[in-house]
This record gives sequence, C-alpha cells and structure tokens, in this order.
Amino acid sequence: MLKAFAELSTPLVADACVRGGVPLRAAPPGIGAVTGGRRIAGRALPVRHYGSVDVFLEAYGGAAPGDVLVIDNGGRQDEACVGDLAVLEARTAGVSGLVVWGLHRDTPELVEIGLPVFSYGSYPPGPVRLDEREPEALVSARFGPHLVTSDDVVFGDEDGVLFVAAAHVDEVLATARRIRDTEREQAVRIGQGDTLRRQTDFAAYLERRAADPAYSFRQHLRRVGGAIEE
Repeated sequence: MLKAFAELSTPLVADACVRGGVPLRAAPPGIGAVTGGRRIAGRALPVRHYGSVDVFLEAYGGAAPGDVLVIDNGGRQDEACVGDLAVLEARTAGVSGLVVWGLHRDTPELVEIGLPVFSYGSYPPGPVRLDEREPEALVSARFGPHLVTSDDVVFGDEDGVLFVAAAHVDEVLATARRIRDTEREQAVRIGQGDTLRRQTDFAAYLERRAADPAYSFRQHLRRVGGAIEE
C-alpha cells in the first residue's frame, strides 16, 4: 500500500474521494508526524487506550505486516499515551506506523527508532488513570468525528492523515493518479506562460456563471478537464 501511495499525497487522495463520491474522512487538523517527511499507508489496526499500554500489546498480537496502529485516546491533551517502548514493540510486530488521536512522548527516542508516528504533539506526563475497558477496544477506534476499523486504510504525510474504506481504495488511488497527472501538466504549462485562467477557460466560466449563478467552478473544471479543487 505504501508503494501505491509513494507518488501521491493526502490532498490528492482527498480530492479523489470528493470526485468519486467516497466519504471524506480526515483526521482533525494538528495531527502530524513526529519526524518531518514521514509517510504511512496501510490497513488500520484500531485500538482504544484506557490508561495502560497492555491494550497496545494485545493489539500487536493481531497485527499483519504493514498495518498502521490507530490509537483512540479521545484527543486528550493532559497525557501522552504512547512512547518509545510501545513504538519499538510495534516495529517488532510488523506495524508500519502509528496514528494517535492524542499525544506522544519520548520524542528523541521516537526519532531514533524511525517508525512513523503521527499525533497532536509531545507531552512529558504519561497516564495516571485506568478507565474501564469497552468491548470495542480492539474492534474500532474513534478519531475525531470518525470511527475507524480494520476495514479502513490509513494514509498520512506532511499534510495530515486520511481514512479510506478498503473497498474504495483502488478506485480512489486510480482517480488520485489521474488528478496528479492533470495537475502536473497544468503546472508545466503555467511555467511555460500558459496561465491557469487560460487553461481552464476562466472567462467562459465567468460568462456562464453570470447567466446561471448555480454553475460552479467545480462543474466547469470537470467539463474542461482541469484540476485544482478536486
């Protein structure tokens, strides 16, 4: 999956979801990689955190190579829920990265380990609580407004993190490649002096919108074969 995502980006995948009518499920703003430039793409391995790492160790027992551990810590800002030992153990289990709806710690060690970790940021204190575990602890993870399961694929880069249902991944990636190719061609033409306004026949769009206020630029782009919004 990471190879398929190698020449794409989360913005391209997001645009492809919109174009294909696939639910757009993005992690909340602020979720980013501990180390810049890291990328993730793999099946979601969901887990809910209740104050102890035991649930992570249990989740690793069901990991397949390339899975991405998706940790639901409720977006908490008062504790870090994952650190160096949990990430080291993830690597031994074949996990390709971690995405945390919350905070991490042991930043220098995580940088040295090198396994991609995405979170809201770092915070020294770990948990001092132990909450009651839910039956769904290893079945699904909440991440912002979204519910993530093993039927989802996780994509992450410097722009953020997306969750896409595995059933739609092939079509979404194919659409993302087409959008990428169109945008690359448009960028080359802009560099050669062919403005984006001319490429997209923007004057014609304005004329038609004047006659039909409901006519959107997105509709126009699809008619002329351009790409910039999705």
